Amino acid sequence: MLAVVGVLAGCAKPVPQEKADYVGEWRGRAMALLITQDGSVAYERIKGGARTKITGPIQGFKGDDFVVGIPVFNTTFEVSRPPHEEGGKWKMTVDGVELTRISGPAPAQPAPPPASSRI
Repeated sequence: MLAVVGVLAGCAKPVPQEKADYVGEWRGRAMALLITQDGSVAYERIKGGARTKITGPIQGFKGDDFVVGIPVFNTTFEVSRPPHEEGGKWKMTVDGVELTRISGPAPAQPAPPPASSRI
């Protein structure tokens, strides 16, 4: 079992900078999605009385969609609206469900001004 976990962890690809807005914890109607900067995903959805859970590494992005799992067993999450700010909240639509980011990376902070060289 540990060998499988190690193989899966080794398959994760960090979220590329241009997709950094995907990182965070997202919630919607009967759906929860966690995407970490290191490329790990935890997903849970209740639909039609059935609960689906998927945990695995991101294999990559195809446009706005992202693929999770290992090469022979993976799932593509269809993103019809990529992350965007709306009314002060971050939202995206995945597999037809509008999600709101409830936590995520801290916004980029501007670099501090250079220290004074006066003595």
